[in-house]
Amino acid sequence: MKKTLFSLVLALMLCVFSTACATIQIEIIPWDDLPPTMEGQTHVLLLCVDQWEADPWNLGNTDGIMLVTLDTRAHRVMLTSVIRDALVLRSDRTVGRINEIARIWSPEVLCQVLSEHLGVRIQQYILFDFQQIADLIDELGGVDIRVNSAEIVYLNKYAISRTATDRPLSEEGTYHFNGHAAVIYMRIRKAGGGGDLMRTQRARTVLSSLADQCREFTYDEATALVNSILAHNSMTNMNLTSMMSAMNDAYSLRDCTIEELRIPPDSLIHLSQEEEVFIQEVDWTGCREVFNHYLQSGSLTEL
Repeated sequence: MKKTLFSLVLALMLCVFSTACATIQIEIIPWDDLPPTMEGQTHVLLLCVDQWEADPWNLGNTDGIMLVTLDTRAHRVMLTSVIRDALVLRSDRTVGRINEIARIWSPEVLCQVLSEHLGVRIQQYILFDFQQIADLIDELGGVDIRVNSAEIVYLNKYAISRTATDRPLSEEGTYHFNGHAAVIYMRIRKAGGGGDLMRTQRARTVLSSLADQCREFTYDEATALVNSILAHNSMTNMNLTSMMSAMNDAYSLRDCTIEELRIPPDSLIHLSQEEEVFIQEVDWTGCREVFNHYLQSGSLTEL
């Protein structure tokens, strides 16, 4: 009886949410009208499903969405994270959450939808589950993360292993995390405020820290990392050739400061309430302007 009642309430909430979304207007740039990729830039979409062990035939939501942009002309490395609840115009031209697209359709469709909203062509992706990310971090020897007091309380309540960090979490500061603990850190949403906005920041923090640790890699070590990524992912449309090409670009940019952006910025999110359902609307026209300014704001190096 309780299960039936819960199902009815959930169905009603979904119905109200769908009705509310139907009133939202989103302007995109259709795929065929997108400009060509800027010379020297490579975009790779990194996705993480909300599962410890992903089933490619039954994916969870892609709650982790981060675009890595390598720019060999301007000598820049850019990380752009997208909040999981951002409402987008999906491929069937209905409005829905961006994190559901890969599950309902495919990661390729998610690449196209995000491209039409950001105004750039995104064609390459790598999809991971939590365990694969943990394994990759462990292969890199763990990761240094600076945590605050609220995050420490959350992590200790989660009861991560006392050996998951280089010393027990006690006061705010920088600790060395193993892969499992780093994934738990990136999943924090209800600690210290900020919700999903801070969750995307934590993911960028971990990726930036890992990139810093790889700055001294030899070429052979970088190649070994590519092989590990090929072995520890659930789905990708990149083959060894395309991944080695991206790695060569990243290796040439290993001395760059990692630049970060969150889509949408605070000023372009509008939280509205429709029939007791909160809807998080995004000004995608504004986001495209912010994102394209971000991509073009670096000074080109000598050719």
